[in-house]
Amino acid sequence: MQGLKSWKEFLREEDGMGTIEVVLITVVLVSLVVIFKEQLTGIVEKLFDKITSKTNRF
Repeated sequence: MQGLKSWKEFLREEDGMGTIEVVLITVVLVSLVVIFKEQLTGIVEKLFDKITSKTNRF
């Protein structure tokens, strides 16, 4: 009976949930970056080109 009680307590414990959530969010973000890498690179390059052209005017 003691083993069953400690198993139920283990299942209800939520201490590690924060870590799991952070890991899952990180995996999703990295996956999105890998999937849309080319599009993101193009956007960043255009932004830097605009910044460079506008600073060269002054």
